[in-house]
Amino acid sequence: MRLTRPSTLRLVAAAALAAAPVALVAPSAHADGATGSPNATVSPSSIAVGGTVTLNITGCGTKAATATSTAFGAVALQPTNAQATHLSGTAVINQNATTGSHPVNFSCGPGNSRTVTVSLSVVPGGVRGGLGGSVERLSTTELVIGGTLVASALGGGFWLLRRRASHRAS
Repeated sequence: MRLTRPSTLRLVAAAALAAAPVALVAPSAHADGATGSPNATVSPSSIAVGGTVTLNITGCGTKAATATSTAFGAVALQPTNAQATHLSGTAVINQNATTGSHPVNFSCGPGNSRTVTVSLSVVPGGVRGGLGGSVERLSTTELVIGGTLVASALGGGFWLLRRRASHRAS
């Protein structure tokens, strides 16, 4: 990187000096990912009966973990990378799961007493298929606006192609 202007050099030096205290204060992490408490997620966090959730935990420092909930039972989590810093699994929500909030308890593997609890919400209704519920009924106004936008795009594209062809011919 070539720095030719003195103001650019001063700007880079000021940014480096501003970042130095952050680097000194930031905690260092161990290679096994076992510092602090584990971090767990359930995705999606809100789902209907019969849906599948993905369970993830990091920071266990072990090659095995378990996720347990009244919504799906117990699931063994497996490493997703060679260092075993990330453990993952999937679960299907039971047909008899009640709607509302369910705790999901993550426990790190044998010999490790680390646990973390997150919340999973079971919502009424079935799992939506097709476009995943991203399309509802459209009003007449929305259809007219969408049709106008499509027609404008096609007309503009045709006009550009004709214009380009007429310039090449002359």
